[in-house]
Amino acid sequence: MRGYPYAFYIALDGNGANGLEGMAGMCLFLYCPETETFAWKIKYYDGIAAGHACSVNPTGTTGFLGNAGQHLHFFDADTLEETARVSTLRFETPDTSLQGSTHLAWLDDSTFITAIGRHFWRFSLDDLENPERLEPHGVRLPHAMKLTASGRYLCYGAMDDPSRGRRGEARHVGIRDMETGKVTVVKLPATCWHVLPHRTEELFYAISFRVAPMDRVDYHEWAMAYLKEYVFEIDAASGQILRHWATGRDTPAHINSDIAMSDSELIFCNGGSQSILFLELENMARYRMIDERPDPAALAQRPREVASQAYDVLARGNVFGNSQHILNALKVSRFSLLDSVYACQLSSDQRLLFTANRGLNHISIYDYPSNTLRLRAPMPDIQEFVPTLSAMADPRLGFHHGVLVG
Repeated sequence: MRGYPYAFYIALDGNGANGLEGMAGMCLFLYCPETETFAWKIKYYDGIAAGHACSVNPTGTTGFLGNAGQHLHFFDADTLEETARVSTLRFETPDTSLQGSTHLAWLDDSTFITAIGRHFWRFSLDDLENPERLEPHGVRLPHAMKLTASGRYLCYGAMDDPSRGRRGEARHVGIRDMETGKVTVVKLPATCWHVLPHRTEELFYAISFRVAPMDRVDYHEWAMAYLKEYVFEIDAASGQILRHWATGRDTPAHINSDIAMSDSELIFCNGGSQSILFLELENMARYRMIDERPDPAALAQRPREVASQAYDVLARGNVFGNSQHILNALKVSRFSLLDSVYACQLSSDQRLLFTANRGLNHISIYDYPSNTLRLRAPMPDIQEFVPTLSAMADPRLGFHHGVLVG
């Protein structure tokens, strides 16, 4: 990594539309803005499934690949080589295979907190087999989790629950007081998978992730919902919603993933709508956008990707009984037939915005705040790293959540 001031880590879940059932790997993208040079390393891991999110400990030595496959998985942050793994099923079994330790929060260089089953657990890298079970998290399927600016509160999103007996929308987020262990569940009008704390204040932001269950009951094989979307600003100490942004369903803000923040804007990418939105924090009303929707020529150059995406979408449920979901998904994607940006991270000096486009299989770097494209790097085919895949298979690596170091 010497000579490259920026290291962009992106979790990989392989080709296809359903990342929660795919492979598990990591991409490390290195970049030097002074020389405009870059390098990358890619690795998929055997015996691990459904790679989703990643993080790096405070000193930048150890990485974590969060997944929906019920493993805790760690790797060397320089080489991506696996350093440790442990099955979370030895501690607690979830009610659905969609639930895994997809995210964690580092408490220091070796200690972290994550969710397993219905509880929080505190782990040490030095003794992964003997964690401490904490209190119940109180939400349906806990997802993204972040510590607030002071470290006093852990804020976390929640997925809709497909498990029998608990099936249904989440429509809430959680807050854990890290000093007292008290958990507060904040009710919302829409489910929010992803959250981000304010840079300096004890606030956090939750962005709606709205899906429609197949056959009106199946939240495992869901479809993208063509509904209005929200951003909620929540006080971490009280759990009170201070402000919120609501936008009509025609705004391309569907199926968000990474969230970043500058001094003036909340930044979030939308894999379903091929966009990166920049919401003004001062008024919580105006927004601007980077549009990464592919044009017809770009789609024509990717027949395998389009065919794979269309097949996966049609295979998620009864086409005739769920035709409204297919039509709404087309509207959400603006008829692009590909998904899009899932990783989106802003440099600490707020000068560079790093993004990874799943559908087009490229990494882009934009100058911020002008949003001028600085670099676009096409990435290699997945067949180079997973030789068992057919040469005719979808070649995308499967970009998902990312983290930027540097």
